[in-house]
Amino acid sequence: MEMATTAFVFPGQGSQGVGMGRTLAEAYPAAKETFDEADDILGFRLSELCFEGPEDKLSLTEYTQPALYTAGIAAFRSVQELLGDNCIPAYTAGHSLGEFTALTAAGSLSFEDGLRLVQRRGELMRDAGAGSPGGMAAILGLEIEQISKICATCEAETGGTVVVANDNCPGQVVIAGDDATLERAIEEATAQGARRAIRLAVSIACHTPLMAKAQAEFDKALHETVFTVPAACIVGNTQAKSLPEVEDIRAELSAQLTSAVRWTDSVRFMLANGITDFVELGSKNVLTGLLKRIDRQASGHVVDSPEGVEALINA
Repeated sequence: MEMATTAFVFPGQGSQGVGMGRTLAEAYPAAKETFDEADDILGFRLSELCFEGPEDKLSLTEYTQPALYTAGIAAFRSVQELLGDNCIPAYTAGHSLGEFTALTAAGSLSFEDGLRLVQRRGELMRDAGAGSPGGMAAILGLEIEQISKICATCEAETGGTVVVANDNCPGQVVIAGDDATLERAIEEATAQGARRAIRLAVSIACHTPLMAKAQAEFDKALHETVFTVPAACIVGNTQAKSLPEVEDIRAELSAQLTSAVRWTDSVRFMLANGITDFVELGSKNVLTGLLKRIDRQASGHVVDSPEGVEALINA
């Protein structure tokens, strides 16, 4: 695989699952050391939670975020263990929480600092969700422009909040907001011909103004975290363009808390800049599935197991 035309991408919440990272930790010392390091930094057995569950605890945002971050770096280091200095792609990017994993893989953020930061992010988002309850829903079969208009109409009707949270791929958009306004938007999307409009198993309204209560404390944590200029180009979620400087990275991570994830545009940006191969590292294959709906010509590789590592190395 030619690294000059390769991007490493990292998943966000929704990709977690009991057993994540276990086979990699059993097969590669670098992966095991990553989970051991996470256990020591956090002061609890994150590895046990990832490998054995329970699923309901793993799905709580304050645990999901450090778990996905650690699994992503474990997968990256497994590949790095075999490729060595050749393990530097042209681009890295991550969906929501995965953006932090991408920054660490690109050398912009140390593993320990990144882990502490995503743990804090998860705690703050949990607390913001408790103060401003809400949820998320996937809308399938409508274009983003129509969905944005539906959200604006429903906000005007209720005086509440519902916005586009994730533009995942053509025909798959996630909206989020307070419960009443979200339900109204689901009804309207269905009435306007959505193929499906379903609530997700998420108890907070990620990437919406309802997360604003977490902003000040999260910005403080960002300010206290050391970032460096990345070795690979980072593509940010909120503007779907590269983040060349440390100031750009901090501004992106701050904005991402309450702004939409523009994943479709982020992938198209990388495609327009010569990327032909996308390697998804961490847990499951969600981003690889989205890739095929953005550009059928792009090549996707999933690395969440020893088989995935070997297939990538031999590609």
